Amino acid sequence: MYSQSCPKFGDCLESVATQTLPQAVGWEILVVDNNSSDETHQAVKGFQQRYPGRIRYLFEPTQGLSYARNAGIRGARSDILAFIDDDETADPGWLQNLTQNLHRGEWAGAGGRVLAQWNGSRPRWASSDSSFALGPLAAFDPGLEAGQMTVPPVGANMAFKKQAFHKYGDFRTDLGRSGKNLLSNEDIEFGRRLLAAGEQLRYEPSAVTHHPVEETRARRDYFLKWWFNKGRSDVMEFGILPNRRRVLGVPFRLFRDAAVEAARWTVAVDPPQRFVSKLKVWCYAGQAFESYSQVHRNDRRRGASSDIKAA
Repeated sequence: MYSQSCPKFGDCLESVATQTLPQAVGWEILVVDNNSSDETHQAVKGFQQRYPGRIRYLFEPTQGLSYARNAGIRGARSDILAFIDDDETADPGWLQNLTQNLHRGEWAGAGGRVLAQWNGSRPRWASSDSSFALGPLAAFDPGLEAGQMTVPPVGANMAFKKQAFHKYGDFRTDLGRSGKNLLSNEDIEFGRRLLAAGEQLRYEPSAVTHHPVEETRARRDYFLKWWFNKGRSDVMEFGILPNRRRVLGVPFRLFRDAAVEAARWTVAVDPPQRFVSKLKVWCYAGQAFESYSQVHRNDRRRGASSDIKAA
């Protein structure tokens, strides 16, 4: 797990430290402190006294979720690595259920369910089951049937064999959160890498974590900001959409698709559907912003290269 100044960290660590596993299974908790500004180290020391030999502490000074996870991968002693965020709690059988099948040869990784835990009533504008309404909540719930995954697991509840990182590389450090930004995709991109290579990932619905929906997250402006940055992350992961028609370097189809969703947002009567259309507009805006930034950043680099050659 990683920690970055989260008030829920103690609850998370308690839920993981008290996991139910067979006595024959050797396991440990590695806490990666990602340059937090709170008393994370002191809190870990307290848990280390309560659970001797179970918890190790690792400090990663470079800010960023991917840096923290990669540090955990390097520092881990086990052949199987499970990941959980510092603001979550895990059911007692989470770790056993998530990892038990990874000891068999065919599975390179696994993912479980992440259930959103609302502290209050769910706003009507967020009541849609669309992925656009669930994405900012870090929720992931494909159902109750275990089996092979066709989509990657999410970082809040996933496990991989360590050899998968040796074979396919670490989490991309240009993706994922760093400080207060809301960039994403570092976890999904790694899972997509494995699936593209023909590796098999297993879905374990009995491996359940609970992700709280804090007041700051249950706000329209948070959802809009999250999807704007998700649009940026998509371009960073996949590149600029191929399109011959461009406006200021931005594919014309982004303007077209944004206009279509803006029209739906305007005329929709159902509040959840209206908000989903608005979120899609913000996502397209993020894609346009990142496309524009990349095109002009590359132009500046080419210009600088030409100046150097001319000199």
